[in-house]
Amino acid sequence: MASILIGTAALSFGIYNVHRRSQITEGGVLGLILLLDHWMGIPPAVASPALDLLCYAFSFRILGKNFIGVSAVSTVCLSGTFLLWQQFPPMLPDLSGSPLAAALVGGVFVGVGTGLVVREGGSTGGDDALALAISKSTGCRLFFSYSATDLTVLLLSLTYLSVRRIAFSVLTVFVSSFLIDRIKQIPPRRRRSVGSGTEANG
Repeated sequence: MASILIGTAALSFGIYNVHRRSQITEGGVLGLILLLDHWMGIPPAVASPALDLLCYAFSFRILGKNFIGVSAVSTVCLSGTFLLWQQFPPMLPDLSGSPLAAALVGGVFVGVGTGLVVREGGSTGGDDALALAISKSTGCRLFFSYSATDLTVLLLSLTYLSVRRIAFSVLTVFVSSFLIDRIKQIPPRRRRSVGSGTEANG
């Protein structure tokens, strides 16, 4: 639970303080949240759980109860931390004039935050569940199902972002995906059984 809370707090902090101000977007549901916020004024705290619920409803029978349960907790935490950050003015310098820095810094927050949640067996958004469900049901590699959803949202984002901004968005997606993959390889800490004679190495 602690990793999920820390992860969603880091993710929402990066989106609120970096991505929204610099107009660097993400693919998948995260990018769609920013798209809806820009064109329709729907705040992330509302759009995030609504879109996630739609994706989870589609994915429920394919991915099972455990994944959906952990992801539901992360959805609530993500919405709650968005609400928390929105009570304060931005806490980081405005990077809108430095899109390369914004792409890298934003990608780190998204990658670390999402990676911590994925490592615990959940997701930070319905796009993870959607990509996994598409991959499992069609037999295509997970890379392609993620790429399809991300590319679709990035193309839609051209309605309010320049090609140059989208190029930086592709960079932030690369950075975040790399970090998610790396963090996911780190096994979550497990409680030692009482009376166990096995000690952790190191």
